[in-house]
Amino acid sequence: MKLSCLPVSYFSQIIEGAMTLHQWIKEASDAGLDGFDLSVLFFRKHPDEQISACRKAAEAEGISPVLFNTYSDLAHPSADVREKEVQQLCDDIAAAGEVKAKYVRLVAGQGYPETGIDEGVQWVVQGFLRAQDAARQAGVELVYENHSKPGIWQYADFSLRSEVYLRIADALKGSAVRLLFDTANPIAAGEDPIELLERIAEEVVCVHAADTRTSGALNPVVIGTGLVPFSRLFSFLKQRGFSGWISLEEASGTGRDGIISGTAYVKEVWESCWKR
Repeated sequence: MKLSCLPVSYFSQIIEGAMTLHQWIKEASDAGLDGFDLSVLFFRKHPDEQISACRKAAEAEGISPVLFNTYSDLAHPSADVREKEVQQLCDDIAAAGEVKAKYVRLVAGQGYPETGIDEGVQWVVQGFLRAQDAARQAGVELVYENHSKPGIWQYADFSLRSEVYLRIADALKGSAVRLLFDTANPIAAGEDPIELLERIAEEVVCVHAADTRTSGALNPVVIGTGLVPFSRLFSFLKQRGFSGWISLEEASGTGRDGIISGTAYVKEVWESCWKR
C-alpha cells in the first residue's frame, strides 16, 4: 500500500494562488506521503505555467503525482454539453499526462432531474469509453469513482447511489477503465460501504480514504474521527491482496493538521489489519 493525498482543504488557496503547487507538493513530501494528488481546477487559469511549475516542484521534492482528479459532467441532458464535456475530459487527461500523473479520476456527472437512469448510464459509459484513446496517448490509467458532490456542482453525482454506480461499473468491464473506491461516499448516500466494496473489489485499483460525520450526507471530518469503518474496509482489501494507492481525501478544513493526522491514522489502521 502507498499513500497520497488530495488536499481538498487547500483547494481555494491553491486555485486562487495563495498557496503554490510547490508549497503543496513540499507539504505532501514533508508529511511522509509516497505521492501527491492534483485537481484539474489547479490548472484552469494558466495551464502551461502551472503544468511546468508542477513538474519542476515534483522533481525538486522527489515525489510524484498519483491521482489527477477531473469533474466530467457526462449525464447532462444536452447532447451538445455532453460533447463539450467529453472534449474537456480528453484535454484534462492530456494535462494529467503532461504532469506525469499515474491515474485520472473520472466521475459520472451531476444527477440532473430530467436525466433518466437508463439514458444517463448509457451517456456516461459512452463518454468514458471515448476517453480511452486520450488516456493511452497520455500514458495514464482511468479510474471511475463512486462520487458524491463537489462544491462546483448544483446536484449530487448521478451515480452516488450504488445501484447506478454498479450499472456503470458493470458496463465498463473489459475496458481500460478501472475503479476508485471512496470510503465515505456510500455513507453519504445512506448505504453500507462494505457492501459496495464487496461487489467491486476485483476492479478497484485505488482508494479515496475519506470520512464523514453523518449518514445520508457528506460532512467531512478529520479522517478516522467519523463514521467510516476503516478497519473493516482495510481488512477486506488486504485479505484480497490489495497493494495499490490509498489517497487521503483531506476535506476537514484543518489543513496540515488534518493531513498529518489522517496519514498517521491510515498507516496505523492498515498495519494493525496486517497483524490480524
